[in-house]
Amino acid sequence: MGSDYIHAFARFLLRHHSHDLRSILFSQDPMLHFPLSVDFAELTEAIPSLSYLIFSQPTEFLPLFDDAARLAQGVILEDCKDQDNANLKEFVHVRINVCGSPLECPETFPSIGRVRVKHRGILLTLKGIVIRSGAVKMIEGEREYECRKCKHRFKVFPELETGNAIRLPTSCPSEGARSCEGSNFQFVENSIVCHDYQEIKIQESTQLLGVGSIPRSIPVILKDDLVDIVKAGDDVIVTGLLTAKWSPDLKDVRCDLDPILVANHVRRTNELKSDIDIPEDVAKKFEQFWSNFKHTPLKGRNAILRGICPQIFGLFTVKLAVALTLIGGVQHVDASGTKVRGESHLLLVGDPGTGKSQFLKFAAKLSNRSVITTGLGSTSAGLTVTAIKDGGEWMLEAGALVLADGGICCIDEFDSMREHDRATIHEAMEQQTISIAKAGLVTTLSTRTIVFGATNPKGQYDPNQSLSVNTTLSGPLLSRFDIVLVLLDTKNPEWDQIVSSHILSEKKDPERGTDNEDLKNVWPMPMLRRYIHYVKGHFKPILTKEAERVISSYYQLQRRSATQNAARTTVRMLESLIRLAQAHARLMFRNEVTRLDAIAAILCVESSMTTSAIVDSAGNALHSNFTENPDEEFAKQEKLILGQLQSIDGFSWEELSCR
Repeated sequence: MGSDYIHAFARFLLRHHSHDLRSILFSQDPMLHFPLSVDFAELTEAIPSLSYLIFSQPTEFLPLFDDAARLAQGVILEDCKDQDNANLKEFVHVRINVCGSPLECPETFPSIGRVRVKHRGILLTLKGIVIRSGAVKMIEGEREYECRKCKHRFKVFPELETGNAIRLPTSCPSEGARSCEGSNFQFVENSIVCHDYQEIKIQESTQLLGVGSIPRSIPVILKDDLVDIVKAGDDVIVTGLLTAKWSPDLKDVRCDLDPILVANHVRRTNELKSDIDIPEDVAKKFEQFWSNFKHTPLKGRNAILRGICPQIFGLFTVKLAVALTLIGGVQHVDASGTKVRGESHLLLVGDPGTGKSQFLKFAAKLSNRSVITTGLGSTSAGLTVTAIKDGGEWMLEAGALVLADGGICCIDEFDSMREHDRATIHEAMEQQTISIAKAGLVTTLSTRTIVFGATNPKGQYDPNQSLSVNTTLSGPLLSRFDIVLVLLDTKNPEWDQIVSSHILSEKKDPERGTDNEDLKNVWPMPMLRRYIHYVKGHFKPILTKEAERVISSYYQLQRRSATQNAARTTVRMLESLIRLAQAHARLMFRNEVTRLDAIAAILCVESSMTTSAIVDSAGNALHSNFTENPDEEFAKQEKLILGQLQSIDGFSWEELSCR
């Protein structure tokens, strides 16, 4: 009966995967393990009965599928004209890809925390983040024995449940007339078949869990061609067989069965980290929105910004900074291979009750991958990577910055971190890697993440002191933040009256419809998430000569007047200006960085300076509000800034305006 299924599988492979089999035949190394990826949807369409058997009895039928691949190789080899360069490969493994198939349903694609006994024995698919990656080992797959009495040879396979121990049968397994019931067996020399073996651990995404839920994890076994294709921090979708193994036998401890997934197919989804689907009609809505604001672009920009943390009144500068940080600039790689990061970092320094934590949580919701932590509860190991001992060997377990790779890492109470722990994130913020040398494990992990920090000043904020003194943060760390906004509660009576009346009116009648509320409704959170994802993927802005000149002149001016801001006015500040200008161009739905974007970036950086070089805007980010005519207001600020910059390299504002 098994041969019938093998022939049916072989016919399917010859019909749909002959090209893949041919390329395997012509491979040079006969001892390699070759994967043959088969779409489950394709198999279901071609042979529904076989696809059901693969799903319901994978333990029995997946090995038959591998045998069918070897049989199909033989058929192709017979028809092959160039037989001298082709040879049969013994190790071909059929990998079942369930993506886009009927198996993408809650019953066969549950979250890791919902894996139960009922999922044992079927083809199960799990999605998660790799939090631990073990070393690649060699494991015994099978060995052959011979009965001393009747000379019958049989294969013995290790049992995963008992830690890959090999158990010999109590009597000779020979059947029929040859059955001798002997119990003395001899090992056949050179009959051991070994496999590459690696254990990883995957954890469900924390974003999908409610408050108070603990993220669950499950060990995954990778064999042969699947080993070493994922590392800590990767997003993966694993298809395989759920089984169990006995937990270590300890005195006075109940022995339990621990669930474990034996992988058949592993798919890295780092490039597809976003679960945000953007239909064409939504993209057309974005284009239509900007065509409506063609003559007043900054009014359109402010309409988008009002959707960021709408429960907080005002704070225009902070909302703009959050938007620019989440969108980010374009990564640049020069001819020597040196990378200049595209991600921006933001630090909010402010008095208690200024809404810092609210912005952190909102930014985490806007990003498709985020980790929120606090400085008080985070050590350097928890932020970067931990070396742990499991089963006698050392393994690396990913920390917050590695798990947030490709997203945002929000660190509240940044000042509560120990100085040693803060120093560990220097490399992660600028080079976007973490180099580890722990317990004999020397490696580098990727941390392409945005760092969004919030901290309270040390005691009462003193405007006459530098930012480094007020925050107790070192100069090298401060220079890595593109924007550092200071939110000071200066007890302004007019501002207090506006804010209190706004909050009280909302409490009194939450469904009232003002102009501001209408604008907020245009950009709810799902739309904002889609917009940020869309502009990041579709626009790679390039600086115009005009924007370059404005940014260069401002940088030179800051370098000349840098007294208290020495930690901030380094070459990193120039890179920050470029990133922020590119982010503003993306926010404005453009592929070109204009003078407007350069000046908007300058205004952001000016807000982050304790002493301003041009605009008197330092320290008042808390009281910044949305203006009724932002385009007119911007024209005044632009004239003021260009007037100050004309003394740097001799150009005049009128000359620049004519270009």
